Amino acid sequence: MDPQITQSGPEIWTIIAILGVGTFLIRFSFLGLVGRRGLPAWALRYLRYTPVAVLPGLIAPMVLWPEATGGAPDPARLLAAAVTMAIGVLTKSLLFAVAGGAATLYTALYLV
Repeated sequence: MDPQITQSGPEIWTIIAILGVGTFLIRFSFLGLVGRRGLPAWALRYLRYTPVAVLPGLIAPMVLWPEATGGAPDPARLLAAAVTMAIGVLTKSLLFAVAGGAATLYTALYLV
C-alpha cells in the first residue's frame, strides 16, 4: 500500500505563500531590477522571436495528441490547425485565423 501524505490547512497555505514569494522574487529580478534600463539591441532582437518559439511548443501537443481522443491524432484537429495556419499567413490577422480555425474545428467535429 502507498502511504498517503496529508498536510493540514496551515501547512498547505505556508507552502503556497513560500512558492508565491519565490516566484515573485524570480520575476522581480528581471522586471524590477532591470526594467528601468534599456536592453541592448541584440537582446531585443532575440526577444522578438520568443512568441514564435513558445507558441508551437504549447499548441503542437494539443493538435497532435489531444486529450479528447486519448492521445490519438484526430483529422478534425489537424485540419483546423492547417486552416488556422493558412488564414493567419494569408490575412496576417490573429482574429480571422482563430475564428476560421474554430469554425473549421467545430464543423469537422460535427461532420465526423
